[in-house]
Amino acid sequence: MKKKIIEYGAVLLLALAFTLNYELFVYPNTFAPAGLNGMATMVQYKLGFSVGYMNLLLNVPLCIAAWFILKRDYTVKTTLFIIAFSAFTLIFKYRLIDLTPFIYYTDTGTSTVLAPVTAGVINGAIYGFIVKLNGSTGGTDVIAGFIHHKHPEKNLMTIIFVINAFVAGASYFVYDYKFEPVICCIIYSYITSEVSDRIIRGRKSQVKFEIVTTDYEAISADIINETRHSATVMPAKGMYSGKETDLLVCVVNKHQVVKLQEIISRYPGSFAYISPVSETFGNYDLKGAKKKKSL
Repeated sequence: MKKKIIEYGAVLLLALAFTLNYELFVYPNTFAPAGLNGMATMVQYKLGFSVGYMNLLLNVPLCIAAWFILKRDYTVKTTLFIIAFSAFTLIFKYRLIDLTPFIYYTDTGTSTVLAPVTAGVINGAIYGFIVKLNGSTGGTDVIAGFIHHKHPEKNLMTIIFVINAFVAGASYFVYDYKFEPVICCIIYSYITSEVSDRIIRGRKSQVKFEIVTTDYEAISADIINETRHSATVMPAKGMYSGKETDLLVCVVNKHQVVKLQEIISRYPGSFAYISPVSETFGNYDLKGAKKKKSL
């Protein structure tokens, strides 16, 4: 229960940050962000109908459907985020809290792209963290979730790209037939995607070595002593020579690549191929393994 309360509190804080991002950088600078919120922003710009209300109209039916189709924890956190975002948006709309001194305007001679760049970085971070909490910001993500539930083989990025492309194209007509809003939407979408992807994948990038050798015991001992990482050995067979050999698998930090290459070079006849690892889970070093064992 304590963990749930902390997670719901984090969702509320992310919804507040999401709202501030829109109020300070998106709404004042005549460009539409990606997804359904982009559509709501264009409706607000053209008709004056608040994003706070539009967000609820678009997302509440999706959340009701998600309750019966998608996972409950995901649905609850997504719904909480949507309601909080709308509530905060309406609070700022009716000037219950005045943000005017902090708003960034690009029509005063400052850089036109700075607003979508800043908004994209902030929104990307928010999106990355809400996904790690097993929630979403609603809209496009929920639609993609429905499609993925029915057709797991479909590429969700293609679906999201099509929706964002529609928003970018429509913004040309909404914002007085100008190309700048289209460009700003593209910049915003790209930066949001890049930042969120980095946060979701994590910063703990490692490298995996797969070593074909007949000296697996000696190489393993050197790896353990000199890198403080362990290794896993599997039997293998050379198809050209027909000789029995071994495959040694080891994951190390990036700065230890040179050290591992040095270890392998000590054993003629051994060779390795390297592949990147975006993130690891559990204990992949000796320190973590010893700690777990002591517990």
